[in-house]
Amino acid sequence: MESSSVPSLAAIENWPVPTAAAAVVRADGTVAGRHGPTGHRFPLASVTKPLAAYAVLVAYEEGAIDLDEPAGPEGATVRHLLAHTSGLAFDENRVQAAPGTRRIYSNTGFEVLGDLVAKATDIPFADYLHQAVLEPLGMTSTSLDGSPAKDAVSTVDDLVRFAAEVQAPRLLDARTVLDAMTVTYPGLTGILPGYGHQRPNDWGLGFEIRGAKTPHWTGTTSSPRTFGHFGQSGTFLWVDPDARAACVALTDRAFGPWAIEAWTPFTDAVLADLRR
Repeated sequence: MESSSVPSLAAIENWPVPTAAAAVVRADGTVAGRHGPTGHRFPLASVTKPLAAYAVLVAYEEGAIDLDEPAGPEGATVRHLLAHTSGLAFDENRVQAAPGTRRIYSNTGFEVLGDLVAKATDIPFADYLHQAVLEPLGMTSTSLDGSPAKDAVSTVDDLVRFAAEVQAPRLLDARTVLDAMTVTYPGLTGILPGYGHQRPNDWGLGFEIRGAKTPHWTGTTSSPRTFGHFGQSGTFLWVDPDARAACVALTDRAFGPWAIEAWTPFTDAVLADLRR
């Protein structure tokens, strides 16, 4: 199914991937358009992180954890882990920098967060994510089958529900979500996987923030306030507050040059459709 209000979604048919699906959801929760098998389950890779972060923020609002409590390496906190500034290495439990000094994108950091929430709530993190986020949003085709950094499986239809929630929060206080989409520890440099060194490399709490990054996986016309995540399985979710809309695209081909070439013009075309 495709809505005529976002005809550019059909461009996914030209992507060099076996399967692709995409959708756009407006800030009021209405779906502006869908294309492809939006009920097909795809591995999310790192698009898992925003879902996991949302569950961590629910645990914070429930009082199970505090954003500024110690977690991870010496001197690091939950906030550092969510913002990739704990100093932990990408994929191993090794400290590469003092907390708050560099943006080091870390799967390990999210695994530490999962363990912390599980211990604080006495609920396995995958179950907590299900109870706190997936079930209330009706995300019945989504599951976490391993690491909170990268092992969720979901559909475009389910992620549309999540993208609607982020734009008009019901599970969290709107101020908490505003914090999550606001630059945390501004000015830090770091590497954006696939796109190289960024000065600054802006992140919020579990969400990457576009800022002035170039090159970037979103559009050249995406607002600096755009936030979201992409995954190495060829997946992305962005929310552009200025466009008052979010876009989800899932594929089953690993991220690579094809994605760098396809995603930016795709997003620019989607934003142009939304402006019409």
